[in-house]
Amino acid sequence: MGRNMKKSPLAPENFPVMAVVEGLEIATASTGIKYKNRDDLMIIKMIEGTSVAGFLTQSSTCSAPVEWCRKNLQSGDAIALIVNAGNANAFTGAMGEMAVNECVNALADILSCRPSRVFVASTGVIGELLPHKLITAAIPEAIDSLSTSSPSSWEIAASSILTTDTFPKGASAKAFIGETEVSISGIAKGSGMIAPNMATMLAFVFTDAKIPGNVLREIAEPILERTFNSITVDSDTSTSDTFLLFATGAKRECPEVSKWEDPVLSDFMKKLEQVAHELALQIVRDGEGATKLISINVSGAVNHSSAKKIGFTIANSPLFKTAVSGEDANWGRIVMAIGKSEEPINREKICISIGNIKVAQNGMAIADFNETDVSKQMKSDNIDVMVDVGMGSGEAKIWTCDLSHGYISINADYRS
Repeated sequence: MGRNMKKSPLAPENFPVMAVVEGLEIATASTGIKYKNRDDLMIIKMIEGTSVAGFLTQSSTCSAPVEWCRKNLQSGDAIALIVNAGNANAFTGAMGEMAVNECVNALADILSCRPSRVFVASTGVIGELLPHKLITAAIPEAIDSLSTSSPSSWEIAASSILTTDTFPKGASAKAFIGETEVSISGIAKGSGMIAPNMATMLAFVFTDAKIPGNVLREIAEPILERTFNSITVDSDTSTSDTFLLFATGAKRECPEVSKWEDPVLSDFMKKLEQVAHELALQIVRDGEGATKLISINVSGAVNHSSAKKIGFTIANSPLFKTAVSGEDANWGRIVMAIGKSEEPINREKICISIGNIKVAQNGMAIADFNETDVSKQMKSDNIDVMVDVGMGSGEAKIWTCDLSHGYISINADYRS
């Protein structure tokens, strides 16, 4: 955990058992950039032939590591990933770019590879110069401790990249490509500044399947739209949002694929979405100060895009989120957010349900609405909201969490 904070009440009971991904080695080390007595640097080394695809923040104040990845993703070729926690290396100008170059070159020299094949991410405080010498000094130690992926090494790696997170996040699955079984394992970090506009805070997914980088990107893009791009904690998009998907190709018996539509990839795509979905929900479950997981299901919109905007407007409403935190069945705040979205709706056909209880239908409150029944639903750790806006067939599902006093406490004290 970033600062020994109390574990989220919505956290999974245990870190999952992770599948071993062939063709990569994992190591962590301590730099002391911000955190004491814990590892805060992760390095993952992959075999020759590893392909990569990625999606990065659309923030106009993106970090230096994001710029580095954006420049080098075009090749679709990777050999290593290096990630530090405690400093975002964002809004640091030419010094930030220099820090990335120093870290990447130090690792590339040891691995005897081109710097462009090393991908990098940083997470933490924005606007502070990255003390890159602490990282370059720790790289040799990390390289000496590289070991093949194992269930325990994934948890250690996931723990090393946390900031305000209260638990390490991982998800894993097995899939078949033709008759070849492959592994998919991913880790993520994220707790606050969560409203991704491309992926998520930091998420890294690895497979030993043999898939070219361009096909990986085509596979991942719609999956990200339904998972990482459908969550929000506080409506704030990070300067460092990074999703990277690596395929080591260690399972060389995999059939050759050249396009995502190949039927042989259907099980792989299903399982990859399963992993991405689980990682995204873990981020929401670890939302800063979160006590409730909320799903918002919007239907009846003119199209998917409109449904998604309505869903996000509800999910990002402080009034709605604080009502959920206080277990207040004030569904009028949902009505407010629907109207605030400025999307096409038919006010006379709007229907709203909380859990399995319909509270509004055809633009009005249910005649025999019993607030006591809804209040019971609000006491659950998982709140489901259903909204139909009566315009068409557009649908979307958004996940968020409540807004509690804990969020204020964490962010008021973030740098201390």
